[in-house]
Amino acid sequence: MNSQERILAAARRQPTDRTPTSLRLTPEALARLEQHLGVKSSNAVMDALDVDLRWLPLRFIGPQERSAAPLCSEGTDYWGCRFCKVTNPYNTYYEFDYHPLAAAKTVADVENHDWPSLDWWDYAGLPAVIDEINRRQPRAILFFAGGAFETPWYIRGMEQFLIDLYESPEIVDAICSRVEAYFRQRALRVLEVVGDRITIIGSGGDIGTQRGMMVDPKIWRERIKPYTGRLISTFKQLGYATLYHSDGSIIPVINDFIEVGLDLLDPIQVGATGMTPEEIYPLFGDRLSFHGAIDEVELLPLATPRQVYDATLRTIDVLGRNHGYIVSPTHQVQGDTPPENIVAMFQAARDFRR
Repeated sequence: MNSQERILAAARRQPTDRTPTSLRLTPEALARLEQHLGVKSSNAVMDALDVDLRWLPLRFIGPQERSAAPLCSEGTDYWGCRFCKVTNPYNTYYEFDYHPLAAAKTVADVENHDWPSLDWWDYAGLPAVIDEINRRQPRAILFFAGGAFETPWYIRGMEQFLIDLYESPEIVDAICSRVEAYFRQRALRVLEVVGDRITIIGSGGDIGTQRGMMVDPKIWRERIKPYTGRLISTFKQLGYATLYHSDGSIIPVINDFIEVGLDLLDPIQVGATGMTPEEIYPLFGDRLSFHGAIDEVELLPLATPRQVYDATLRTIDVLGRNHGYIVSPTHQVQGDTPPENIVAMFQAARDFRR
């Protein structure tokens, strides 16, 4: 099997020749891994580790004053959110400095916001990007469309957005409808150019904490699910595999995701309540596939390579019982993670035999 076939089989819970893999890295972790492997680019790292699933970047070509990548660079992004740089010994992060709709009082205020254009992206450049990814063999390509919960609160501010869910639902609807439509239409434009080369359409937004959901499941179903569901069902109906990302404990709404057409749940944050492989697989393993579950909080940064190898084998044994599992860390690998531990995780995926 090639990577594309392997990932699609896992999304459909069908047998594969080996456990499929995925990986995302912070720039600091990428630099350490490049040095460890003796290569000099992200694609070269992924090829050296034989990573099956690749995330497709989309280049921004809009106004320079709106060119900051959300949560990934300093300045103002295409939504109008502003970020400032914060550093620690291992990584650089970008924290919110301004929410453009924080002071909105009415739906009219939302409508009058300077919303981004769909023309601010280099769709024409995508075939060349995919050619480079597929240089050695056909890889599974994931395009991440966006999300209808996190981005709205980025624009509004988290505290105010959570209040709005109860006190100003019309503002929630106005923001979420704009954001969902933008992400859906942008993904459809991507598919117009490279649709036959895309394997998975991803969407997401953290709705869980360590101990439970960030919002009441009933409120989530009423206010957020219609938009989140459309970003999944649209692409499921077009024949693509679908992935949703949420950190934290989200057990109460996983059935809702299955209902709207979700194939792969990411990242299975194993330290959150109810999210261990042993707990989540019996509940959903016959109807859902899993992406993630290799702990990036304690295991990958703090364990030995042998401990990582053994833990990865155990995780595959549980979550892969029905063939529906893709090995991946539970977050972008951080700069304090030893490269040897990442290599050990991928070695376990290659070595596992049921």
